[in-house]
Amino acid sequence: MTAGAALAQPNGKRDSRQRGMKQEERERMREDMRGVYRDRRERPERGRQMTPEERDKLRRDIENANRELRRR
Repeated sequence: MTAGAALAQPNGKRDSRQRGMKQEERERMREDMRGVYRDRRERPERGRQMTPEERDKLRRDIENANRELRRR
């Protein structure tokens, strides 16, 4: 008898203890993934990309804010 034949059950299904995940756990995981995909579709599209000048200004603003925090 081969290892595969030893694990095989009628109808090609394994015993529920050998599956690793219970039916309820698989259903919960499926539902969680549906929620993730649903949320992703409802999210607004990304805004436009910042220009190099806007990125530089934002970087300077953050550096200045960090300096102010250190002084306090």
